[in-house]
Amino acid sequence: MSNLPGLFANNILPIFLAAGTGYLISKFLGVSPKPISQILFYIFSPCLLFDLLTKNQLSSSDVVRVMGFAAVSTFAIGALAWVVAKAFRFHRRMLTAIVLVAMFGNAGNYGLSLNKFAFGEQALAYASLYFTTSAILIYTVGVFIASSGNSSAKAALLGLYKIPAVHAVVLTVLFSLLGWKLPLPLERTVSTLGSAAIPGLLVLMGIQLQHARWDGQTLALGLATSLRLVIAPLISFAFVALFGLKDASYQAAMSESAMPTAVVMTVLATEYDIEPSFVTTVVFMSTLLSPLTLTPLLAFLGA
Repeated sequence: MSNLPGLFANNILPIFLAAGTGYLISKFLGVSPKPISQILFYIFSPCLLFDLLTKNQLSSSDVVRVMGFAAVSTFAIGALAWVVAKAFRFHRRMLTAIVLVAMFGNAGNYGLSLNKFAFGEQALAYASLYFTTSAILIYTVGVFIASSGNSSAKAALLGLYKIPAVHAVVLTVLFSLLGWKLPLPLERTVSTLGSAAIPGLLVLMGIQLQHARWDGQTLALGLATSLRLVIAPLISFAFVALFGLKDASYQAAMSESAMPTAVVMTVLATEYDIEPSFVTTVVFMSTLLSPLTLTPLLAFLGA
């Protein structure tokens, strides 16, 4: 336990300091998150994913195990959140909001950075698989939940083609099966663009958090934050053995499952009018409180 301050200072504090630069530039210069988000989403993040997966040469079984773990643990915490919110008799929109903020953690901005700092490149490769799975689920299941069933299954499936990270995974599998390699100029281009993803994601997180506002829903806020930061990793731990996760894959999967609420939930909440003020408050508070849960988790995982 005596090493907890060091774990926080070396692995989590840099994330908050980097995000703080985005927060300040948004507050004082009025920088909009949308163009930065689009650059990261369509260029930097898929390049990082492709670069990591091709260089670390993860097997197809690794891909299936980590992505399967991410999907099952996400659905499990979503189901529990629905049961708990239903028991508290929240109205429909609040119930939907609680399910969304509990299901989806910040696997990209926060999770990738933490894995790189705490566990290294191998864990970062596994974390990128978790991030990809989370992105797929957010833009299919998440959109379906937020729209309260207004989006058809066909529209959700077609939406996968809009997620560049999915294309990156498909290309990685194709290159691995056929033994292909990028020409050196392209390889260096992809690597250079990918290296900008993590710092860019952290700055973007700060810009987005600058727009968070206190909503005042104390009971729902405490419930949602507890589900995301405490209950979600506990549930995920129950699936580790089922998917045979060990060493770096275990560290990456568990740390990703414990992330605070994904910032992109504010976009869905605003788009579908699902308690947007509450959702942004949960994003902000869960991020602010996350060092209290993540620091001991890093110690447990052997960071």
